[in-house]
Amino acid sequence: MRTWTATTTVDAPPDAVLDLLTDPQAIASWAPVAFEVSDLDSDRLAPGSRPHVEGRLGGVSVGFDVEVLEAGEDGLALRAAGPVAIDVRYDLEPASRGSEVRASIGVRPGRGFRGRILAEATGALLGAGALETALDRIGRSAAAAFVAA
Repeated sequence: MRTWTATTTVDAPPDAVLDLLTDPQAIASWAPVAFEVSDLDSDRLAPGSRPHVEGRLGGVSVGFDVEVLEAGEDGLALRAAGPVAIDVRYDLEPASRGSEVRASIGVRPGRGFRGRILAEATGALLGAGALETALDRIGRSAAAAFVAA
């Protein structure tokens, strides 16, 4: 498994960042890949949630079954299983200016040629700065929502 990490400081408290991370409508504003969520029993990601997401990766339509492992004051952790396996973690800590957000995304190729190609495409996207861009968008969105509240 290959893992990418990034860290940023956000001008909003951890609970405001968590609100953004667990709201499927808000996720679309910062996620590096456009997707649609289905099979979510509530309006937020919560531990034990098992939504299905569909989008395009490397120009190919893909679907993932997601399992939310953690969603609380310390952050969000989930696992997505599809043509590639993706482990996602956002750790949140209070900081002097709001929150420190540490993101980690691990990617494992799926079976066969398609799985290897999609893992490479995902790696290329992350290697080109998609995680850093997502953290920047999270920071701006969380700060704007916190100021507006």
